[in-house]
Amino acid sequence: MDSEIKSFYDSGTQTFSYVVSEQNGSNAIIIDSVLNYDPKSGRTSTHSADAIVDYVVGANLTIVWILETHAHADHLTAAQYLKRKLGGRIAIGDGIQGVQKVFQKVFNLTDDFKTDGSQFDHLLEDNEQQAFGTLSFKALSLPGHTPACMAYQVNDAVFVGDTIFMPDVGTARCDFPDGNAQQLYHSVKRLLNLPGATRLFMCHDYPSTSRPIAFETTVTAQKHGNIHIHDGISEAYFIKLRSSRDATLEMPNLMLPSIQINVRAGHRPTPEGNEISYLKIPMDVL
Repeated sequence: MDSEIKSFYDSGTQTFSYVVSEQNGSNAIIIDSVLNYDPKSGRTSTHSADAIVDYVVGANLTIVWILETHAHADHLTAAQYLKRKLGGRIAIGDGIQGVQKVFQKVFNLTDDFKTDGSQFDHLLEDNEQQAFGTLSFKALSLPGHTPACMAYQVNDAVFVGDTIFMPDVGTARCDFPDGNAQQLYHSVKRLLNLPGATRLFMCHDYPSTSRPIAFETTVTAQKHGNIHIHDGISEAYFIKLRSSRDATLEMPNLMLPSIQINVRAGHRPTPEGNEISYLKIPMDVL
C-alpha cells in the first residue's frame, strides 16, 4: 500500500516531525515530535504538537506508534503529550539503554531512574518490522551520531533522524558521548546502499544558503552530492573530516534539558517535595 506522509516543521529547533498513514481513517505513526521549551523561563508549550493533534483528529487517524529516531539533543520530545491525546505506543531503538547509562552518570540521576529502557513502551531491534494497519515500518539501526540511532522505513520512504542531512548540509556530528565517526560512516553507507530512488526524509535542515527549508531527498542525490560522504569518500577521509568539524561545533542550545527529558521517553523528572520537577545543569562536564 502507498503511504501518505505529512510533515510538520518547528522553526525554533529546525525540526521536522512526520505522520505516516495510508489514507484518512487509517492507522498511523508519528515520528520525532517536538515539545516547545523556553530555556529562559523553563516553561513548555505544545503548539508544535497540537498541529499534529489537529491533523490526526481531522484525518480521523488512529495512532499506533509514536517513534523516536534517537534521544535528541536539540529538542524535547512531545511523545507523552501525544500519547495522552492520541494513544499509541512510544518506541525507540534498544541502544537507548547505553545512552541512559551514560547520562545517568552525567546528571547523577537517582535510583528511580532506570537504565533498562522501561520508560518506553517498546525497544526496537535492528531490522524489526511492525505493522500499523495495512502498512508496516522497518527499524534500521544507524549508530554513530548516538548509539541508539534508528531510521524507519515505510515502503520507499526512510525517516533518517540525524544520521544524514540534505546533501548541501552533510552528516551528523559524532562528538556526543559514545558517538563514533567510523560507525556513522558505515551507517550512512547502509542508507546509500538502498535503491537510488529511495526517498530520505530529514529530521532537521540547516541550509547555509538562501535556499528554502527542505526535508526530502533521495539516495541518488546523496550519493552524488552530499558534501561529507558522496561516492568516492573513503572511511579514513570521512573520519578525519567529521572529527575536525566536530571540534569546532558548539553544544546545541537545548542539549541539557532535551537529554534529561528524552532519555525518559518524554516523562519529566520525578517532582520534588514541592511538587515541581527540576532539570539539572552539570557544570564543567560536557
